[in-house]
Amino acid sequence: MRFKRSGGVLLHPTSLPGPYGIGGLGASAFRFIDFLQQSSQTVWQVLPLGPTGYGDSPYQSFSSFAGNHLLIDPDLLVRDGFLKSGDLEPIPSFPEKRVDYRAVIAFKSRILERFFNRFTYRGSSGQRAAFKSFCEEHKDWLEDFALFMALKSHHLEHEGGIWNTWPSELVSREPEALESRRRQLSDDIREEKFRQFLFYSQWLALKEYANKKKITILGDIPIFVAYDSADVWVHQELFLLDKKENPRFVAGVPPDYFSKTGQRWGNPLYNWPRLKGTGYAWWLDRIQITLKLVDIVRLDHFRGLESYWQIPAREETAIKRKSPRPGTPLPGPGRA
Repeated sequence: MRFKRSGGVLLHPTSLPGPYGIGGLGASAFRFIDFLQQSSQTVWQVLPLGPTGYGDSPYQSFSSFAGNHLLIDPDLLVRDGFLKSGDLEPIPSFPEKRVDYRAVIAFKSRILERFFNRFTYRGSSGQRAAFKSFCEEHKDWLEDFALFMALKSHHLEHEGGIWNTWPSELVSREPEALESRRRQLSDDIREEKFRQFLFYSQWLALKEYANKKKITILGDIPIFVAYDSADVWVHQELFLLDKKENPRFVAGVPPDYFSKTGQRWGNPLYNWPRLKGTGYAWWLDRIQITLKLVDIVRLDHFRGLESYWQIPAREETAIKRKSPRPGTPLPGPGRA
């Protein structure tokens, strides 16, 4: 396949202007697409669209498959008759130049919970059918993600939110324990699924508008995932973890001209032999779901598929690292 040279703009949706403390998928996003077209641009590049965890960073997501519910636009819910404008009140006085995530999370959670309750008791047959269809289409990742988020919320209120601090039967994913929690947290799980339904509905409508305007969406897949994620909890065998399910090694880059101590990113490393044994199924699923949301995928730090650095998790910097020979990285899967 040959590509023509093209131009565009990198802008994550969180940076769009709006009254709700964070950019989203509403009117300002559609206006930005119009701006790109009027400026003879053809590409809109975004950062990862997943739900953000540590540091509220798009590169520390709770899932490689889910969307960030903080991007859901309340005005679209009002426009489509799901909410009344009064349901958004009170709207906090958000900062204009930065995102106050604590305030945004509280506001968006209140709005979405209100909408979910209304949907539960008064949702139309068409809405219910669309939601059911979405859950069925995405069940391979949605079931585990919704349970993961419900468990995080439940345990955050008690002994801790990171999955390796949960009771041992949940850490090791014993089937009976998981089924028991699914029954116990069924309402919370359904609400998490509903948030994903709203995100996917709004984002795909925005993408369709962009494509009609001849704007291509360039997405982003980080090569590594967050430790505190549904990805690692569900697929522990695909990562280099110790007997207590903590990372044995973490990702980063060695000391160089820019940093005397290197960069310790902290992401768990892959068990590439185990992944190879599955035909890299999880990676392929990850790429396929992203290609439902964007037109072109950018693999962030693509270099890591060829070779990577392995830093012992106990080290606070990237100075000490494990490799066959000092100063050489470990081989990745390469062409495979």
